[in-house]
Amino acid sequence: MTETERVAHVGEDGLLARIFPLLPAGDATLLGPGDDAAVLAAPDGRVVVSTDVLVEGRHFRRDWGTGEDLGWRAAAQNLADVAAMGARPTAIVVGLVLPADAEVAWVLGLARGLAAACAPHGVGVVGGDLTGGSEVVVAVTVHGDLEGRAPVRRDGARPGDTLALAGTVGRAAAGLALLEAGVSSSWSDDGTPPTAVGPAGLVASYLRPTPPLAAGPAAALAGAHAMLDVSDGLLRDASRVAWASGVLIDVDTAALAHLTEALEPAATALDADQLTWVLTGGEDHGLLAAFPAGAELPEGFVVVGRVLEAAGEPGVLVDGRAPEGTTGWDHFGGA
Repeated sequence: MTETERVAHVGEDGLLARIFPLLPAGDATLLGPGDDAAVLAAPDGRVVVSTDVLVEGRHFRRDWGTGEDLGWRAAAQNLADVAAMGARPTAIVVGLVLPADAEVAWVLGLARGLAAACAPHGVGVVGGDLTGGSEVVVAVTVHGDLEGRAPVRRDGARPGDTLALAGTVGRAAAGLALLEAGVSSSWSDDGTPPTAVGPAGLVASYLRPTPPLAAGPAAALAGAHAMLDVSDGLLRDASRVAWASGVLIDVDTAALAHLTEALEPAATALDADQLTWVLTGGEDHGLLAAFPAGAELPEGFVVVGRVLEAAGEPGVLVDGRAPEGTTGWDHFGGA
């Protein structure tokens, strides 16, 4: 029997020599991996930058998905942050911590997952850092190009604005619940594509989210007053816009019916509440934006609420009332 090849067997230089050929160069890359730093074109004169970290045991488990899944997810959540600013992502760099006994094949899968998420959008994977540690940590920094547009910030929502969502919310939370319960195939999937709401599709929504990247620049061109990536839950992230803008945001649950109804089979199987998934579940990486009243919404955006004047403290409402319980994920409180 052939011994499984581990990171310790090939060493840092040997592992990088296998990773680099798998990575896309990207449309804006002038100099890619191999030197002390990469060089990117920045024709706008400004660079949008964001970063996220995934820690094994807290943000993912290796037994729940493949290296490809983790690479995709690590890239996608960062690309969504750039899109939420109204920009186009151009490149990422990756900091990777690996235990010495990590399988080389799994690491190469992670590189392929990064490439699969980035290459279709012309995004380069242009370098980073590789080091050893007791657990896997993936830290991605993304760069983006505003292409002459003003950045869409969180603090621009105004009373009277329309609140709209592009992409989905709730599916990743349902997929995580399935994985935690160990019942991801507990009822029959109907063979629909991975974006569907059968068990395989919901798990895929958690492992490989598909943020609506093109919707970010489109929202900027349509005059969006405020926007952000929904990573920690619809209500929690809406409240961030509300506090930054000094307004109230009222989420209309009837406008979310197309999302909640689709999750009903999963909620029934798990004895869960699909509306809670939609309101507080994160990691689908949809885009939430405030548009001027009467504005024509870009393709993919659906009205989910409205922006109101805050007579007292800013905040978020659900059907005109303060929400009960948690509003989403907190990285230190856990909920």
